[in-house]
Amino acid sequence: MAVRACGLIIYRRLQPAPCSKVTGSIEYLLLQTSYGTHHWTPPKGHVDPGEDDLQTAFRETQEEAGLQASQLTLIEGYKKELHYLVHGKPKTVVYWLAEMKDCNTEIKLSEEHQAFQWLKLEDACKFAEYEDMQATLKEVDQFLCSRE
Repeated sequence: MAVRACGLIIYRRLQPAPCSKVTGSIEYLLLQTSYGTHHWTPPKGHVDPGEDDLQTAFRETQEEAGLQASQLTLIEGYKKELHYLVHGKPKTVVYWLAEMKDCNTEIKLSEEHQAFQWLKLEDACKFAEYEDMQATLKEVDQFLCSRE
């Protein structure tokens, strides 16, 4: 049985822009873990008993980044499931997409993370070392551009 985790890919728009400029106005939130290899990832975590996947994503975002569900807008039509191995065991991570309502909202990290950054797509892909996360961030960017 695969370990299951859920999270939110959170972005903010620095200013409204037409699609041709959309990538220049969007930044993605990545958190740096305070354990292991200190990798960068969107907020995510394991599903607790009795929780559904989306509840987990919002709870983990609140715990890890200090963001309440009321501070985010869930973007309809985007959900991504990633499958990979961690220490030889299968893991499934489900991500939804959410936009910050106020791009100046303060991020409050838990002890699980030591740093956060708002990054444009190119930099976010450099920080997110795993290919599947890089591909997911690019897919999100294309998805957002297609909705303009």
